[in-house]
Amino acid sequence: MHVIDQDSPRVTERQSSAQPAEPATGGRAQSEVAGTSAGREEVLESARRAKVAAAALGVLSRSVKDAALTAMAAALLDRRAEILEANARDVQAAQDSGTPDSLVDRLRLNGSRVEAMAAGLRDLARLPDPVGTVVRGSVLPNGLQLSQVRVPIGVVAIIYEARPNVTVDATGIALKSGNAALLRGSASAHESNRVLVDILAQAAVGAGLPVDAVQLVPGTDRESVKHLMTARGLVDVIIPRGGAGLIQAVVNGSTVPVIETGVGNCHVYVDASADRAMALSILINSKARRPSVCNAAETLLVHEAIAAEFVPAAIAALRDAGVTVHADTRVAGLAGDADRVVAATDEDFDTEYLSLDIAAAVVPDVDAAIAHINEHGTGHTEAIVTSSIEAARDFVARVDAAAVMVNASTAFTDGGEFGFGAEIGISTQKLHARGPMGLAELTSTKYVVTGTGQVRASS
Repeated sequence: MHVIDQDSPRVTERQSSAQPAEPATGGRAQSEVAGTSAGREEVLESARRAKVAAAALGVLSRSVKDAALTAMAAALLDRRAEILEANARDVQAAQDSGTPDSLVDRLRLNGSRVEAMAAGLRDLARLPDPVGTVVRGSVLPNGLQLSQVRVPIGVVAIIYEARPNVTVDATGIALKSGNAALLRGSASAHESNRVLVDILAQAAVGAGLPVDAVQLVPGTDRESVKHLMTARGLVDVIIPRGGAGLIQAVVNGSTVPVIETGVGNCHVYVDASADRAMALSILINSKARRPSVCNAAETLLVHEAIAAEFVPAAIAALRDAGVTVHADTRVAGLAGDADRVVAATDEDFDTEYLSLDIAAAVVPDVDAAIAHINEHGTGHTEAIVTSSIEAARDFVARVDAAAVMVNASTAFTDGGEFGFGAEIGISTQKLHARGPMGLAELTSTKYVVTGTGQVRASS
């Protein structure tokens, strides 16, 4: 199992049990991680209330849900100072405990990030309601009218690390798609999440949504996660968002169905025919725009035909952006000054750094690039920079990933960028949902069969 080292954002391979994981705090002392306790009955009672709320949510009109999203957005802006004060307490505690800067960045809110959260809710309100959409329909030979219709999943629990914006995005998507939201963020963001959920819940109820449609799961210790993971029959699905340790602990330890969101060991492959200036721009944006997110590039692969020209330019651009290059022997040999790179280990190519670090290798051709990605990647996002239609088609067809970019940055794998309004996570599994999960992915379906008295003949 992959687990996150508490003192480093790098993902490493080591054995671990399926013990439920507290969403990582990146360096907070064990006593602080343990947090406040909540008994099993307390967590289950929260889930029971959510189930009642979900039944009422599932039949609400789009106009009521959209009014609630708009009211929630306005409330975030009206109470912005309260949000930032709570977040400042979380950030200070994280810094005092030695949390790496990349993880503090995930935790930190500012005025523009609060405005972006509010804008995301308003965007969701403008999107079509997926509930009631007919996926397919037909009239059977016996005259029965058959329709497959989208319906809410029910109670959706989200277990996630650090980022308080997930609290808002997940709530908005869950409510718009008719689901009740049970939110279990990390102890490191508890002050921020507590205030955000209070604001969102008050605004939602004021706009006509049922009480308990959005709740913060009681407790901040590992036991509360365990209770939530085993609330089968009350919770319909769990979506973990965070590092590999959290995700795998939930996948392996939950009796509730899980949609697995992914660790992002993403690659940028620069093909022989690539436009060099375009490739540099895509590389730097993919890696350095925001290195702490799952769609950031963690490995650079360069075709050997252009390596002598491109690798030195890439290393210089990455260094100017503050990025440390973990180079294989061929990249190191082209670096010139040995101090410009560090030697890559085998582990580096399996690492989600979440920091200003990138692994780099030279490959003989597109086949080797695809083989490397399929061996070391995590099925999240992979990018090719090329002028060859044939190479692009081959890459798209054979790379096993939720999203494949052709001549574009990996940073675009995002629900908002895809026009979904926001996302509840990026799924790297292959059942039900894959890639950024928006409104449609938070629904299931039911078949509606309408007849005129037909009965089935005896066999």
